[in-house]
Amino acid sequence: MLIVGLTGGIGAGKSTVANMFAQLGALVVDADQLARQAIEPGSIGFDEVVSKFGPSIVVDGDIDRAKLGAIVFKSPDKRKDLEAIIHPKVQEMLAEKINTLNPGDILIYEIPLLVETGAMQKFDYIITVESDIENRLDRLFERGLDEDESERRIAAQAKPEERIAVANRVIVNDGDRAQLFAEVVRIWEDELDAPR
Repeated sequence: MLIVGLTGGIGAGKSTVANMFAQLGALVVDADQLARQAIEPGSIGFDEVVSKFGPSIVVDGDIDRAKLGAIVFKSPDKRKDLEAIIHPKVQEMLAEKINTLNPGDILIYEIPLLVETGAMQKFDYIITVESDIENRLDRLFERGLDEDESERRIAAQAKPEERIAVANRVIVNDGDRAQLFAEVVRIWEDELDAPR
């Protein structure tokens, strides 16, 4: 069993890399997906977030992530308030998934805030996906984020040097998809799925 932390800045291509590892046979768990589950309607997390940030973030019975994001990415204190609600619940869900693993399984945990949450010691191996800032901004623009919002979200994350300092492997995602996949396959075959 190998637990791999997959991190990187917003827009660098973590999800693309995670999907490639899944194609190769890894079990992939997305921290953002767990965070969404932690605040689904009817959950304790939902009630706590609405209580903290007000009913205006609820649209059609669900938390509007864009509205909530606009609030927390403008204020480090509000972001910490949200993280204090969500992170413990996400950790519980991850622990449950780890408990279901078999000895030869490889779990890739896609975690944008690995450095920021001090989670380095929870992983056997850490990979960061990095990309040129212009490429990241272009990708975020394609997702519908404007330049100001993109820059706020990038500024809220650890710097590339901080992620690189804790990583066992750095994947640079500035080429085409074929190059990226070839690099993922190399890491999978040579380092992750190699006999241990």
